[in-house]
Amino acid sequence: MTVVVMGIPAVRAGRPSLDGRPDTPYLVDRFGRTARDLRVSITEKCSLRCTYCMPEEGLPPIPADELLTPDEIVRLVSLSVRELGITEVRFTGGEPLMRRDLEKIIAGCRAALPDTPLAMTSNGIGLEHRARKLVAAGLDRVNISLDTVDPAGFAKLTRRDRLDSVLAGIRAATKAGLAPVKVNAVLMRQTLTGAADLLEWCIGEGAELRFIEEMPLDADHEWARAQMVTAAELLEVLGERFTLTEVGRTDPAAPAENWLVDGGPASVGIIASVTRKFCGDCDRTRLTADGRIRSCLFSDQEYDIRAALRSGASDEEIATLWRGAMWQKWAGHGIDAADFKPPERTMGAIGG
Repeated sequence: MTVVVMGIPAVRAGRPSLDGRPDTPYLVDRFGRTARDLRVSITEKCSLRCTYCMPEEGLPPIPADELLTPDEIVRLVSLSVRELGITEVRFTGGEPLMRRDLEKIIAGCRAALPDTPLAMTSNGIGLEHRARKLVAAGLDRVNISLDTVDPAGFAKLTRRDRLDSVLAGIRAATKAGLAPVKVNAVLMRQTLTGAADLLEWCIGEGAELRFIEEMPLDADHEWARAQMVTAAELLEVLGERFTLTEVGRTDPAAPAENWLVDGGPASVGIIASVTRKFCGDCDRTRLTADGRIRSCLFSDQEYDIRAALRSGASDEEIATLWRGAMWQKWAGHGIDAADFKPPERTMGAIGG
């Protein structure tokens, strides 16, 4: 097995080792986990420039001929469900709404997989104009990124003055039948004082809010453990306005721990990805927009599935490559380790 230098993550050529792997079709790894949740990034482009995700100038463009096509995405997604045991699929970016053929991708996957949940993570910009079409194509759920409802704070954090469009997108998604819409908010020092306002707004709109501890996936590499807002600190701030009752996780593989707000039925989730890591229960596998299998957010070891696809590989050959890639999955992200290094790709280039 050789390493091809790409200037980005190390792309492994050839087949990953299957030594010691049990005889099972599923995406198992050496630590007893089975991947059942597929994240498919379909573009590196985004309409925002969030400081924890994107460089100010945006990511280097992926040449059009290196992006997976709709037919290739449908084939890989279908194969993952039929052959590898994937039970849920989420489309991400960058920003998936930046692809004009998004509805075609969704429709193709829905036709091939009528019973598989199809979801999308989006920043919501432009969703008000496409929500109904996406539902008609077969989209089931949507998560929308929104860190603050303060216009000035939003513009500073995202480097774009587009809050009104995001709020309209959330409302359009709810109206189109994608409810309950989940809202994802990255915990930032500059937005912490507005966290209770965001929760109050989401409750009023019938959206389910989940706060996420900031991870070292920013393009500017300014993340510092000492400066990040922890789940414990957030709970203190929210507790000044709301009575929170811990519920915990309803699904061991789900990243969010839940709290009832003022006795319910509304709740808030917190994904403590750094301080209460859940790597031991991780059930995700990732496909990048340029066709690489990625077993973990923080591992720069990638396997080129696009090359196999375009060289005429059979479904079984692709499935074997995918199984081998996941057999190599790390035990955890290692953020607490003294020698930790953030991955070469930022969150926007990996997919949420």
